[in-house]
Amino acid sequence: MGRWAGDDISDDKRRLKVMKTLRGFGHHAQYSVFECRLKRGDVKRLEKRIRALIREEEDDVRLYLLCEQCVPRIRPLGKAELAPRADYRIL
Repeated sequence: MGRWAGDDISDDKRRLKVMKTLRGFGHHAQYSVFECRLKRGDVKRLEKRIRALIREEEDDVRLYLLCEQCVPRIRPLGKAELAPRADYRIL
């Protein structure tokens, strides 16, 4: 059986805590996608907070770090809009 959106973090309470943490760092772009503008220290701080909230043997959280040159290559389709700042990271 495959994984479905929404079971990246298996426990609802943990998922909510991770979502609240991510909202403190950036923009909730889609159901399980956050766009965050982060400095190197912020990335480490966010990763530490998420690691403290999840169960690594059960949950699946991914941080995709994009360089500033990559961000302009993002192609939003439909009503999608990027976060207002151009130098953010996608999480």
